[in-house]
Amino acid sequence: MTTTNEIADKIAADQNLTKAQAKTIVESVFKQITDAALAGAETSIPSFGKFKLKDTPAREGRNPATGATIKIAASKKLTFAPGKAVKDALNG
Repeated sequence: MTTTNEIADKIAADQNLTKAQAKTIVESVFKQITDAALAGAETSIPSFGKFKLKDTPAREGRNPATGATIKIAASKKLTFAPGKAVKDALNG
């Protein structure tokens, strides 16, 4: 797993920034993606992919401990669809 700090460390080394500056940039990018999703907008990063909000409807589920039927509330999920360059890199 890669953490925010690890991403910031790599950016700092690649771009000759302090770790604090790089971490501020990384956190800002994530905040902008989150803010766009909250506003209902899609974030598209060419050659990387798209982030967008998806509504998941309410549904019935089962409590695994008791087997009782439970109601699972509707929710929103942030989805990511990788771009062609990412897909190609992952699949060789």
